[in-house]
Amino acid sequence: MTDASTTEVDVVIVGGGPAGLSAALNLGRARASVVLVDAGRPRNAATLRSHGFLTRDGVPPLELRKLARAELSAYPNVRILDRAVVTALQERDCGDGRRFIAALSGRAAGIPPAVSARSVLVATGLRETLPDIPSLRAFYGMTVFSCAACDAWELQDRPLALIGETPDLAARARLIARWTDRLTVFTNGSDAVDTVEEAELAASGIVVERRRIDDLEGDRGDVSAVRLVDGTRIEIEGGFVRPQWHPALDFLGGIDLERDEFGNLVTDRSGRTSVAGLYSAGDAASPGPQQLIVAAGQGARAAAVLVHDLIGVRTAH
Repeated sequence: MTDASTTEVDVVIVGGGPAGLSAALNLGRARASVVLVDAGRPRNAATLRSHGFLTRDGVPPLELRKLARAELSAYPNVRILDRAVVTALQERDCGDGRRFIAALSGRAAGIPPAVSARSVLVATGLRETLPDIPSLRAFYGMTVFSCAACDAWELQDRPLALIGETPDLAARARLIARWTDRLTVFTNGSDAVDTVEEAELAASGIVVERRRIDDLEGDRGDVSAVRLVDGTRIEIEGGFVRPQWHPALDFLGGIDLERDEFGNLVTDRSGRTSVAGLYSAGDAASPGPQQLIVAAGQGARAAAVLVHDLIGVRTAH
């Protein structure tokens, strides 16, 4: 049995981004009781505009979250816990079947110490680490971005930078070259681009700059140049950075889940993990960030499958 102070619901959703919010909407409409735990620290908080979301192209990410929460307020069976985090998740035999116990902490009033649920949807997204460049954060989300599909349209035909130290940097450069023929790849002193890749990029008109970066120059979020350690300035009018991403899954340490080489959760095409009753949607089950509309779609799909699984009905999802 659970403790008397433990809230009991059908589903706990961990994460209040597009995947978690979309899942909450669809679960709410299916009359499932839901608690959504939202730490309130979205990875895309620095982004002024999000793109590629049908009917909401160009909407600020925070506004999209606000609109979603307003829609969820129509469903009394969906409860959102703001500024709260799941510190640990455990499976337990509660007499009426296996349940997940999510231990909670947070600064806001009214947060229960724990929530007991028949199922859990993990939608915690990713943490990102940017290259160590002093002023990078001052331009990030304004004229320097990480998602080409999201933001390259606004930077098309300009002289751009691609900054990164990851093995996929050359592949990322070939993608960004769809939007500009004036691209410089900065490896920041790393060996992220090998000599064969450099020759291939050069054949496409893409310059590889291997010297370390001292800093970025510009004013009020408008980047204007990359300054190298020897004082050389390379003028740009925007750019992209390749962060390193890490799954935010520390609270799952007590559950033996299958993970991929990057530490992300392994799921089937419907969001089921290797543990029955535990699902994932969005970036937590992906080696890199997805567009908002893709994450929202995964949340909706996982919610539909979860409802069918709760009642023991197999689906074609």
